[in-house]
Amino acid sequence: MTTTLTGSGAPRLQHNWDSRAACNFIGGGSGTGLLLAAAVAFASGSPYFLAGTLALALIAFGLSMVWLEIGRPLRALNVFFHPQTSWMSREALLALPVLALGTLAVVLDQPFVSLPFQGHLPVAVLASATAILGLGFLYCQARILYASKGVPAWSEPALQPVIIITGLAEGLGLLLMLTALDAQPPVWAVPAAIVALLARAGAWDHYRERLKRRAPAPAIAALNRISVPVHLLGHALPAVLLVCALLVPSAPALAAVAGLALAAVGAWIKFAVVTSAAFTQGFSIPFVPTRGLSHSATL
Repeated sequence: MTTTLTGSGAPRLQHNWDSRAACNFIGGGSGTGLLLAAAVAFASGSPYFLAGTLALALIAFGLSMVWLEIGRPLRALNVFFHPQTSWMSREALLALPVLALGTLAVVLDQPFVSLPFQGHLPVAVLASATAILGLGFLYCQARILYASKGVPAWSEPALQPVIIITGLAEGLGLLLMLTALDAQPPVWAVPAAIVALLARAGAWDHYRERLKRRAPAPAIAALNRISVPVHLLGHALPAVLLVCALLVPSAPALAAVAGLALAAVGAWIKFAVVTSAAFTQGFSIPFVPTRGLSHSATL
């Protein structure tokens, strides 16, 4: 039996990372997921401009939130100097080519002004490279949380698949929303979204089950409070809508609403993990001694 101490040794909610840090994981995850979805969609005939623009804006938004959280913005430059030891440095270094190559792909695909080198091949190469680098960026985000050993809800290894799969699911959800505005979503997008939401549901439950073995009770309670709504609004509802969208392909609004649910609930999951579930481990007594009885005594 493990007895958790009270008072100064009890688990406490950390305050170093707040909602602004959560926004980095929300914007970065959904943005990189959308970069991958947009690159695949472009290869299947959809324009890259709108989806690429939104994806880059989300990543930039997330990074700007971290920049504001620092308090002394010029200190943000220090993040580039420790790639050998810091996943945050690796994330920042990957952000530079992601934003640069993605912006170039968006500019070459924009329909407003004719530019040299416009064409399907240059955009496809740039979009593919951006998507691959974006996956590296997403992986770095998952490792940033894992490296925070003092917060069990973050350092649990099962959280890494949750962060990665959630980002991919959010990206697919955003793509479904965007493509439904003026056309049918790509034929592969709805089945891929169904696979993504099933994978996220499984990863989420696995993460919560693993967390019960090592996290403080307040952290477990914080995630338990949102688990049923997450499954209902982020998995069951979009699953029904996506199946209906497969049966009625002439109603893209069904896929768009499902995509909205996928993206919104993914953001909710990450916000809860980074803020309300971020309790420190605290001190504990692994064995409670009993007067007059040796730990190795046998009866």
